[in-house]
Amino acid sequence: MAVNLASSVTSFLIAFVVLPLIIRYMMRNKILDAPDSRKVHKVSTPSLGGIAIFAGFMLSTLVFMDFSHWDNMRYILASLFLVFLIGVRDDVVPFKATHKLFGQLVAIAVLCISTVRIDSFYGLLGIETLPAWVSYGLTGFSIVIITNAFNLIDGLDGLAGSVGLVALGAFGIWFYAVDDLVFSMMCFSLIGGILAFLIYNWQPAVIFMGDTGAMVIGMMLSILAIRFMNVNAGLPDENPWQYNAPIATAASFIIVPLTDTLRIIILRLSRGQSPFKADKSHIHHALMGNGYTHGETALILAAVSTIFVVLAWVCRDYSDKWLIPAIVVSAALFGFLVGKIKFKKSLTAN
Repeated sequence: MAVNLASSVTSFLIAFVVLPLIIRYMMRNKILDAPDSRKVHKVSTPSLGGIAIFAGFMLSTLVFMDFSHWDNMRYILASLFLVFLIGVRDDVVPFKATHKLFGQLVAIAVLCISTVRIDSFYGLLGIETLPAWVSYGLTGFSIVIITNAFNLIDGLDGLAGSVGLVALGAFGIWFYAVDDLVFSMMCFSLIGGILAFLIYNWQPAVIFMGDTGAMVIGMMLSILAIRFMNVNAGLPDENPWQYNAPIATAASFIIVPLTDTLRIIILRLSRGQSPFKADKSHIHHALMGNGYTHGETALILAAVSTIFVVLAWVCRDYSDKWLIPAIVVSAALFGFLVGKIKFKKSLTAN
């Protein structure tokens, strides 16, 4: 754990030093995220905070990594670097959605050279090992969904960072417990960078992480989810950290962005709109529309994430065939009820 702490502190310090430099440079050159009808911020704000997060994460990881794992890790880090470059370009000069997707697929192709791949259903529906073409396709699809789902929740001060911290903390502790120390260290390295960023991003934010940060964190969470399922499958049955529902557990760790994405798709389709049309139908918009501040909304959704992580641990002896339906129903109820929360708050206030 000493290495994890050192990597986290190192990443924090690097990001903490770099962030003011980015803010000054972007303010001076007027490279700012301007408010519009889809956004909740009221003043033009720098949006390349992800550069500092990534700098802290990458430098700390390279300093503290066990390089006996380099043959595998180089492809993971290269894929994250590609996503980082895509995010920087998109924050400065926005990509078309198709161009951004193509860039993500290139990064995923690099990642698939490593051992990070969904190669099994872990007994769900009686399916174990997947054919190679199914494995690569499912891996790519899952990473695209998770990466962009996390990017979509980056709509309020402190929100993406708070939700990311919960997921990274859950994965980081688990990887440490099962002796997968390189991935645990990477989790804590990214945690350090995000903690430094939140100092500047908590309401009122003076910088946003932008696609630069949100896509890197989302990509990292998708990698961790796949790695979690693969490592969990190899644990002996007597290991207390083994989950009998690896798919449901991985989804539980990143439940907020997944629920939000599914919710907005359903809402937009029910209104006869394109699911890709940008609007204010996200979970965080519903909470803010019901009277909650940026900070309160971020803490509520971080608390929801924590609850699902704890529930996954409590229910770790149940299989995916039971937990996947339970999680789907729970997430659906949360997505439906989230717009009703303010009603009680209003009654209390009155």
